Amino acid sequence: MLFSILTLFPEAIESYQDVGILGIARARGLLTTRTVNFRDFARDRHRTVDDRPFGGGPGMVLKPEPITEAIEWIEQRFGPHRRIALTPDGAPLTQAIVEEFVSPTEDGAEPLPVLLLCGRYEGFDERVLELHEFERLSIGDYVLAGGELPALVLLESVSRLIPGVLGDGRSALEDSFTEAADGGLDHPHYTRPRVYRDLEVPPVLLDGDHSKISAWRRAQREDRTASRRPDLTGDRGEA
Repeated sequence: MLFSILTLFPEAIESYQDVGILGIARARGLLTTRTVNFRDFARDRHRTVDDRPFGGGPGMVLKPEPITEAIEWIEQRFGPHRRIALTPDGAPLTQAIVEEFVSPTEDGAEPLPVLLLCGRYEGFDERVLELHEFERLSIGDYVLAGGELPALVLLESVSRLIPGVLGDGRSALEDSFTEAADGGLDHPHYTRPRVYRDLEVPPVLLDGDHSKISAWRRAQREDRTASRRPDLTGDRGEA
């Protein structure tokens, strides 16, 4: 998969993507990322990328020209991209959306490269998002200083679903929010030692009866989801 990332702080992206799952995906040639600083497309001698908002108010707004020229430069060289802006007014990022990035298209064609636009300051001039028909995604109902962390969240969540990245592909298939977890939370996990500070591993996990283990894990997933994330149980809105 190919991701092009537009940001004012490429070093923030590049320093993280060489470690952990992202580093593995890139080293194995399963994920390619291209980081572009859209300040490089500013035309004036001060390399200006922001200006004061029309109508007044605090903060600065990212200008449309450098971002537009950066997008056009990328797509002229590497073809059309699926364009996504990381912004608080976007649709909440969910596991279903993440899985969509690695799912085959209806006609079996390779998915388009993805362009991620990372904002700063008070956000983008709205015309950038309208002109280039950006999808909008948010990682939560809070505001960050920029879109670099959300871009990395999306990158890492997608990369671990790419076949060949994880040592055991079942790890991604059985996580929280997946079909195997009925869209809810994962069950608790245990490893050695069997007893740690007087806390024991549940006996059902030690007796080798896989049908009992599966039933226990299913019950744990249901209980955890109901108590910690009742919004995922399908009961939302019921009296």
